[in-house]
Amino acid sequence: MCIAILTTAHPDYPFILLNNRDEYLHRPTAEATWWPEPDSQVLGGYDLHRPVHGTWLGVTRQGRIAVLTNYREEGEAIIIGARSRGLIPNAWLKTDPSKNVSTEDFARHMIEEDGVKGVGGFSLCYGFVQDVVKEAKGTGKGLAIVSNRTPEVDDVIRLLGKGGETHALSNAAYGDRSWPKVVNGEAWTQKAISESVAANETRDQLVQRLLGVLSTDTMPRQKENEEWDMYLNQLRHSIFVPSIGRDHLEEHKMPAHEVGDVVKHKAVDATSGCYGTQKNIVMLVDKQGKAYYLERTLFDEDAKPVEKGKGDRVFEYQIEGW
Repeated sequence: MCIAILTTAHPDYPFILLNNRDEYLHRPTAEATWWPEPDSQVLGGYDLHRPVHGTWLGVTRQGRIAVLTNYREEGEAIIIGARSRGLIPNAWLKTDPSKNVSTEDFARHMIEEDGVKGVGGFSLCYGFVQDVVKEAKGTGKGLAIVSNRTPEVDDVIRLLGKGGETHALSNAAYGDRSWPKVVNGEAWTQKAISESVAANETRDQLVQRLLGVLSTDTMPRQKENEEWDMYLNQLRHSIFVPSIGRDHLEEHKMPAHEVGDVVKHKAVDATSGCYGTQKNIVMLVDKQGKAYYLERTLFDEDAKPVEKGKGDRVFEYQIEGW
């Protein structure tokens, strides 16, 4: 149950993005990197389980940004396998930088030309970082949110409309305030920024505070005799999801020998078994258009914890045309 928190509340970094990728821990995922040609303008991780190599979050050298969260509505048929939701942010990030494609143009393509058909429920927050920074000054457009539940182009939501805003998006429709992780994520991010500014902290100190927000575990522990499917509803409570499901991998006790130990800790496939927060991401952009991007990987491909900091990848670059 991923979360994205976006804010314009910091005076020196008018665009900040926090993200937790929550996923089955055996699902193979590429570490954040500059993508190969012909999409070398894109920075981010991407899925290796499906051949389309979709992403959940990415940025470009030119300032495009996209972050996607999926959701399911009660009573709705679940669409599985028809199209990968990761193709949606890919479509925005892979847009030819030389073409003047606006957020409105993209929304029209998605909604009116079947660009959002055939996938499960999702919300995509996307746009240009430049428009957020200008928005903080009262002169830009902010970011847009499009969904396959958005009926018309005119219904596309805009956020970060002014300085001092903080918004969180998780695995429900944007604006659903019934999720504690959304409400807490916004409040705790604002508090972290306020305290960092008051203490006149460095960028690295600010990043550590923000990682602290992403690492806050308020997940209720499974009760005795609580059904697994019911317990999964608790995911809406916690920004950070600890590794859960290991007991279910071990419920068929196996002999204590090498092969048995490997098998009982291994999921049947990439979308089952242990689940939890796989990655933390923090992105900052300053007033001069200098971007800082940190991805922290928390579990390796065998779902084993990575020592703190050992899975970090850091990128710094100047957004073109600033």
